[in-house]
Amino acid sequence: MEPSPKDGESAAAAEPGRGGTAPSSGVVVQVREKKGPLRAAIPYMPFPVAVICLFLNTFVPGLGTFVSAFTVLCGARTDLPDRHMCCVFWLNIAAALIQILTAIVMVGWIMSIFWGMDMVILASKYTERRCRAASADLH
Repeated sequence: MEPSPKDGESAAAAEPGRGGTAPSSGVVVQVREKKGPLRAAIPYMPFPVAVICLFLNTFVPGLGTFVSAFTVLCGARTDLPDRHMCCVFWLNIAAALIQILTAIVMVGWIMSIFWGMDMVILASKYTERRCRAASADLH
C-alpha cells in the first residue's frame, strides 16, 4: 500500500513522474510593472536627495514629494519621457497635495512614506546604472 500525500502536498508532487518538479523548458519570462501616471512621474534623483525626500516624507507627509517635483524642473528623468517637463512637475505636485490632504486619515502619511521609499529605490537603480556606464567607459 502506497503512503498517501501529506496535508498541503498535491498528488502530482507526491508521484515522482507526474510533475512535482518539472524540468526546465528554457523559456525566459520577463515581468514588467505597469505604472500609473503618478507613479511613473517619480523622478530619478541622486541618492542623497532621494534619502532627504524620504526623510521629509516620513515626518511631514507630502513635503519630500513636493521637493522632488522641483528636481524634475532641474532635469531629473522620469518614466514619462513622452510628457513635457511641466506636466510631470504638476503630476508630482498633485501627488504631494493628495498626500497632504489625506494625511489626516493616515492614508496620505503611509502613501508618503511608500513614495519616499520608491524614490530611494529609483535613485539606487539610477546610481547603479551610472556606475555601470562609467566602468564601461573605462574599459
